[in-house]
Amino acid sequence: MTARAVNGSVEPAPAPSAAALLRWYEREHRPLPWRTDRDPYRIWIAEVLLQQTRVAQAIPYYERFVTRYPDVTALARASEEEVLKVWEGAGYYARARNLRRAAVEVVDRFAGRVPASVAELRGLPGIGPYIASAVASLAFNAPVLALEANGLRVGARLSLERGDVRARAPRQRIAKALARSLPVTDAGAFNEALMELGETICTPVRPACPRCPWASTCRARQELPDPSVLPRRSHRPKSQRVVASVVAVRRRGRWLVQRRPSTGLLGGLWELPGGKQEPGELPEDTARRELREETGLTVGSLRLAGVVRHSYTHFQVELHVFVVETPSGLGPISIGPNARWVTDAGFERLARPRATEKAMALVRRLLRGK
Repeated sequence: MTARAVNGSVEPAPAPSAAALLRWYEREHRPLPWRTDRDPYRIWIAEVLLQQTRVAQAIPYYERFVTRYPDVTALARASEEEVLKVWEGAGYYARARNLRRAAVEVVDRFAGRVPASVAELRGLPGIGPYIASAVASLAFNAPVLALEANGLRVGARLSLERGDVRARAPRQRIAKALARSLPVTDAGAFNEALMELGETICTPVRPACPRCPWASTCRARQELPDPSVLPRRSHRPKSQRVVASVVAVRRRGRWLVQRRPSTGLLGGLWELPGGKQEPGELPEDTARRELREETGLTVGSLRLAGVVRHSYTHFQVELHVFVVETPSGLGPISIGPNARWVTDAGFERLARPRATEKAMALVRRLLRGK
């Protein structure tokens, strides 16, 4: 796929064959649930889930979501809390909040029909360049390139792109190279085939090059001992470690829970009172201080249920979990509008972070005496 000189000028390398890719896709594609038709709503839900989740992991979340909200009108009618509960476990909860907000706009502005143009899709909450291009192309066959992580990897190897694909210039070069192969009349299938190729053949490690329909025009395949060294990525800073404490406060068979602010990390989810450890504090000191600051409650003995370790995108949390049973005669406990007392069953119905679920598992084990 290298360029060659012709009459003193450089002739670009031949573009990889769209026809070869589409023939491969027709023969080898997986029967995924969002591929049963061209429903733009379902494609949209799938693409949001797939942004940070592999296909096998995304399928159960997708099926649960579209079963509960089969169309954009059903999603628009749901409360944020209901949507977050259905989304629970999929992570990146801002995406679920934005999906609901965007559904409301689709109902209000577009009479419940997902818009077909990239520009109109980009105007909806939470929809960026990739999602807009993917929905427009896959659902409406708009002649645009939809380039996500799998496509970037394929393009970097095809064109021998040595820059960091997270940077703008290398991404633009890859997009320009792939756009030469984009068939105007079959862009949706091309984009889906490109994603499928990266997901199943041109994988991050040990790519199955002999099975690739583009192997003969791939520069990484032709020129490198190991094509998987591309794409290159700059070193990411080491994940930060956050130490925090939470307290499971039980009174008269109910737990005290609080809802996080609707914006930011884990926005709108319910959790136990607590917070980050300050310099010089022991975990139990943190638990007492946070409980006092958040509820006005000063307690005596706290029981340690255990420690939860949970990883987020840019940091890891070490969560010390304490339990206290408050006497019924202790007096009023101040809770704000974003807090409530709930039974075990009530807590199960609320959308909770995964770390909170792990914490409550430790609490229940302690209370059972195990």
